[in-house]
Amino acid sequence: MKKLPLLAAVVVSSLALQGCVVVTESGWEKGEAQYDGHKQERENRDQIAALPMELSVTEVKQRLGTPEFTDRWQQEHDYQVLYYRTHRTKADGMTTRDECTPLVFVNGELTGTGELALDRVKKSR
Repeated sequence: MKKLPLLAAVVVSSLALQGCVVVTESGWEKGEAQYDGHKQERENRDQIAALPMELSVTEVKQRLGTPEFTDRWQQEHDYQVLYYRTHRTKADGMTTRDECTPLVFVNGELTGTGELALDRVKKSR
């Protein structure tokens, strides 16, 4: 008779746990970013803030990796804009330009970062 309550408890427990999924991340520690994207965004912000002006496009790509987006055009000068993700505006899994910081190059040299630098180039067209 003692086996019947034990069997009932096991059956009820297994039914209660059906459909439950436990997810663990062994690398998560107190204070660590919730996902790798947060960490990468922070690293990109830190590196962009420390970039010296007049670096070449190649040197910036070596430091920051492949940009999320790029634009390039010629009009009196050769303009190139690299966009690196630096923050999140919508948690949808997609990266958009408004979640990136633009790096502006004129004739292959870094001349500015951020929306202000991009606006100045757009106005000069």
